[in-house]
Amino acid sequence: MAALISTYAVADRPLRARPGVGETISQTMTMARRAYIKMMRSPEQFFDVTLQPLLFTAMFAFIFGGAISGDVKAYLPIVITGILAQTALTASMARGTQLREDMDRGVFDRFKALPIARIAPLAGPAVADLLRYGIAATLTIAVGLAMGYRPGGGVSGVLAGWALTIFAGWSLSWIFTWLGTVMRSAGGVQGLGMMIMFPLTFLSPAFVPKETMPGWLQNFVDINPVTLVINATRDLMNEGDLTLSVVWALVGCTAVVAIFAPLSVWTYSKKL
Repeated sequence: MAALISTYAVADRPLRARPGVGETISQTMTMARRAYIKMMRSPEQFFDVTLQPLLFTAMFAFIFGGAISGDVKAYLPIVITGILAQTALTASMARGTQLREDMDRGVFDRFKALPIARIAPLAGPAVADLLRYGIAATLTIAVGLAMGYRPGGGVSGVLAGWALTIFAGWSLSWIFTWLGTVMRSAGGVQGLGMMIMFPLTFLSPAFVPKETMPGWLQNFVDINPVTLVINATRDLMNEGDLTLSVVWALVGCTAVVAIFAPLSVWTYSKKL
């Protein structure tokens, strides 16, 4: 951070040329380190990725397991992958709220005088959040294994599903990053985020089979992006298969980043 601060632009002095790719990466990692240090000093930022996977996995398994699959153990292949998608979405939602809080506190006013890439203050915290997504996915899988979940995909399938969950959370965080740059308050970001999260999570095959839903609702489930991630994770972890669902999930997540990362930078720059 000291290296960045030392390059503050003087008000009457033009900024240097736009940073190159190497400089942008270096600046992004510096911002990631800043966000990581902030996390370590505020342990409450880990509550949603530690307590929620533990509570939700046990709660949904014991409440719905017998009704949907006959017993808890038979329900675990469904609910574990569903909870993975839910926790990734919930964890990514926090990115927009924290960004808006930083902007309201004037933190980003300090960055606008720095001759750094506009994407660095946005991408840095997103990189740091990979730790949060990894913790959430790891705990969810660990609780499932402790409850009797035995994934048919083996170690390689579980690792692939774990990595896909983290990538999905990171890609979805760009949607909430964009919301953080356009909404007027952190509360507004959180409220709108909840309105997005619940339909995407529960109007999907996360906890119940799609076939049990009304026909008109199944049409929405089919185009729900969270459905892509859930189906892909199940194919990897439960079957160990690299299916078309996995390919479409990766394409969908990449498309989200390609759309919302530039959009976030544009709206962020407009506010400077």
